[in-house]
Amino acid sequence: MPFKQNVTGRHRIGKMKFKVANWREYEAGLRRRGSLTLWMTAEALSQAPRRASRGGRQRYSDLAIEPILTLRMVFGLRLRQTEGFLASALQLMGLDIAVPDHTTLSRRARTRRSSGR
Repeated sequence: MPFKQNVTGRHRIGKMKFKVANWREYEAGLRRRGSLTLWMTAEALSQAPRRASRGGRQRYSDLAIEPILTLRMVFGLRLRQTEGFLASALQLMGLDIAVPDHTTLSRRARTRRSSGR
């Protein structure tokens, strides 16, 4: 068993010796670590600019898609889970904004990777 290999040397690892002097600030800091704050700019909420090339107009700008894909990466979510997470976050914030569906996120994530960003 690998955990039994260094049994003879484990007694040398001492306990950490520090004391918390201000418990109120320490506990408030621990609570702030679990806080989730989202800022959305007006540019992120606006529609994508018109295209010069052929094809339909994109509904969501790149500035709106990038934070969603970042949230996906940070929390390790799948596309459908990301869609649901964002929908519930916007609902809690009281915003009535359409959330990009998972197929849109998939297509736009592919184009974001291929553009070298």
